[in-house]
Amino acid sequence: MEDSLKQRLTHLGIVVVIPTYNNEKTLCRVLDGVLNYTEQVIVVNDGSTDGTSRILDDYKGIERIDFAHNKGKGCALRAGLARAREQGYEYAITIDSDGQHYPSDLVAFVEEIERSETPVLLIGARNMTQDSVPKKSSFGNKFSNFWFWFETGIRLEDTQSGYRAYPLNVIPRKYYTRKFEFEIEIIVRAAWNGVAVRNTPVQVLYDPSERVSHFRPFKDFTRISILNTVLVFLTFFYIIPRNFFRSFKKKSLNDFIKENIFGSEDSPEKMAASIGFGVFMGIAPVWGFQTALVITLSVFFRLNKVLSFAFSNVSLPPFIPLIIYASLLVGGLVLPSAGANGVLKLDSISFDTIQQHLVQYLVGSLLLATIMGLLVGFGSYILIRMKQNKSVSAE
Repeated sequence: MEDSLKQRLTHLGIVVVIPTYNNEKTLCRVLDGVLNYTEQVIVVNDGSTDGTSRILDDYKGIERIDFAHNKGKGCALRAGLARAREQGYEYAITIDSDGQHYPSDLVAFVEEIERSETPVLLIGARNMTQDSVPKKSSFGNKFSNFWFWFETGIRLEDTQSGYRAYPLNVIPRKYYTRKFEFEIEIIVRAAWNGVAVRNTPVQVLYDPSERVSHFRPFKDFTRISILNTVLVFLTFFYIIPRNFFRSFKKKSLNDFIKENIFGSEDSPEKMAASIGFGVFMGIAPVWGFQTALVITLSVFFRLNKVLSFAFSNVSLPPFIPLIIYASLLVGGLVLPSAGANGVLKLDSISFDTIQQHLVQYLVGSLLLATIMGLLVGFGSYILIRMKQNKSVSAE
């Protein structure tokens, strides 16, 4: 079995990367266990101050990277993955050196990689409900799972396990994080790039007498929270709009309209709400962000994003002066104290005009956007209903 697995690991171009920092109690057991299955091993000594260096000196056949000072798990993993890629490996399986993972589970990763027709990023799913699992680890995992789903739409049972298989040729090559949060960054960005991210069940051992955790609850949780804030922002303002335009480009305009509008199975209420929302966003004073916002919020509110986007284009350049002019007029009715000198002439509209009557414009544009969104949405609902009734009568 071990010889067979060793051949399969070699055939698939898999190397095992082991980041380690002050885990002298468990390091030998992990190394011996991995070496039973493969000699393709890279160990990254992240500036350990215990007996780690002496232990590694006894393992002459392994690839070794030594940091003079502790840089963090993210840096250690980045160095290990970069070295693996330089040496031509296809996959790097990372395993923690604290003894919680079983080297025998390498077979689970190999089987999943062999089954997959395309590169896949695998995360070992631990049984986090067993009594030996610390409560803070279980909570942290649920927290991480939620945000990963929120940022990618992918539901996983375990996103914090360090037992993983990385497809080296399709994951990002440049990273921004250096500590524990790196393991979140890499899976989110891989998913954004279209890499399949899945769990595969693995065993787990939490032995408090041996295991040394370097996770600092306050500092590391803060770093992870900041990273998730940035990732959520990018999700809404870049990833969702980018994916929308990519899907649009893959089809001809004809097919896109037939499939996403005329072929839509949405209710009249949902279609009308989508149209009204698109009009609202097209008039609302969010210039420069309308496309990103309308697509993102349509996804968030589960509206028809195609209809919302199409009708948000009431703010095309030829109509912008008219929208600004109407907004100023409506704002002038609500805030007459703002003054209207020079505002009621369409040919006088300019950035200076908007600056002089900014509050009037902002209030007016929001009111105009709301009124027009409701009117167009309600009108669309009536027309859609009439069309559907005609179709039913014709049948």
